Amino acid sequence: MNAAPPPLTGSPPADERTLRTQLAACYRIFALLGWTELIYNHITVRVPGPERHFLINPFGLHFSEVTASNLVKIDLQGRTVDTSDWPVNPAGFTLHAAIHGGIDHAHCVMHTHTTAGCAVAGSQAGLSPDNFYAAQLHGRVAYHAFEGITVHAEEGPRVVQSIGHAQAVILRNHGLLSWGVSIPQAFAYLWTLQRACEIQVAGAALGPTVPVPEAIQRRCTAVRSTLRRRARYV
Repeated sequence: MNAAPPPLTGSPPADERTLRTQLAACYRIFALLGWTELIYNHITVRVPGPERHFLINPFGLHFSEVTASNLVKIDLQGRTVDTSDWPVNPAGFTLHAAIHGGIDHAHCVMHTHTTAGCAVAGSQAGLSPDNFYAAQLHGRVAYHAFEGITVHAEEGPRVVQSIGHAQAVILRNHGLLSWGVSIPQAFAYLWTLQRACEIQVAGAALGPTVPVPEAIQRRCTAVRSTLRRRARYV
C-alpha cells in the first residue's frame, strides 16, 4: 500500500519548551485512550538543532506520569544530553533514533502495542482497505518485517528503507508506528491507522467484508489530505 509521498505541510514548533509541553500532553492523551503498555512504548519529538537530539519518556514511568520537565533529551546514540534522574529504554531509542536520524521530516515518531494494532500486525494479510479509516490510507502504509525486540542498531537502516515515504507503518508481529513533521500530524496518522485496525478486528467475526474499490480509496485519501491541510495542524 506504499505509493508516492503526499506533500508535507506544516512545521514543528521552534522552541524546546513548547515541544516539551505538547509532548507531555500527548502522552496524557495516549493514557486516556488506553494506548499504553505499562511503562513501555514511546512518543518522541526532535528538538531544533543540527544534532538531531530528541525528547523521550523516562523509562519507569507510566504515560500518565510523564511531564514536560521529566522528559529526557538524548542524542541518536541514546546518550542523555542534559542531566536526568531517569534512564531511557534501549528498545525505544534504537527504533526512534533510526527514524529521527534517517528521515529528514520525521520530527515526531509514535509507536504503540495496542491489541488491535498487534492483531493486524500479526495477520498475514495485513491491513484490509475495506473500511472507512483504512480507505483513507491508500498508498500511505508501509510494513517492516519483525526482527525481534528493537535493541540492535543495525536494524535501523532496514527500518528506514521499509518505511520509505509512508507515514503510517505496521511493524509485522509487533505493533503500529507513525511519524510526522509535527506531533499533531503524527497523531492523526496513528489515530487513523489504529481505528482502521480496530474496525478490521471487530468485523473479522462477521464474515467477508464489502470491498472498497481502489479508485474510491484514492479519492478518500485525497479528501483526507485536503481536510487535514484545511485544519492547519499538518
